[in-house]
Amino acid sequence: MKIVTAGIISYHSKILIAQRIRTKKPALLWEFPGGKLEEGETLQQCLRREIKEEFDLEINVGDFFMTSDYNYDFGSIRLQAFFAEAATDKIGCLNSHEDYRWIDISEIDAFEFSPADIPIVEALKKQST
Repeated sequence: MKIVTAGIISYHSKILIAQRIRTKKPALLWEFPGGKLEEGETLQQCLRREIKEEFDLEINVGDFFMTSDYNYDFGSIRLQAFFAEAATDKIGCLNSHEDYRWIDISEIDAFEFSPADIPIVEALKKQST
């Protein structure tokens, strides 16, 4: 099972979501950005590194939120989600995604999320009510 981080990254009450690139399964679905844990990294270091590499965005990783396990046809992942804050909403690059949005949690149902991210979406919706 691959360990993957996900950031619920906020900036002025908006959260960052990203659309998966069309060449990676599950293609074109939305997700909370992050990436695969590398040997010797903490989960927090992994999340900071991935967001810097994929968006050229600096974040401060906060509290752990939840774990979501999912068995895709191409392999199993354990998604470790953390809250994080960005100092800006300016994305420097878009290296691993088709698109991104800064959204209010009330808008989240308008996006089709990757299966591993859906439990995080549902938990965030419950938390915000």
